[in-house]
Amino acid sequence: MSRIATALPNVAADLSGRLWRAGILALVGAALVYVSGFAQPDLVHNAAHDSRHAFATPCH
Repeated sequence: MSRIATALPNVAADLSGRLWRAGILALVGAALVYVSGFAQPDLVHNAAHDSRHAFATPCH
């Protein structure tokens, strides 16, 4: 067998894996947008505020 013929299944598997990961990440991103869109403003503010303090970033 040639080297090209043996490499083709690896390319297809790599593409399939990338598409799978991209689909999962798209679902996670859509869920984050959906959840933050329906969250109460105080909840979003407090979460951002707490994360700033966790990373020792000044926010006031």
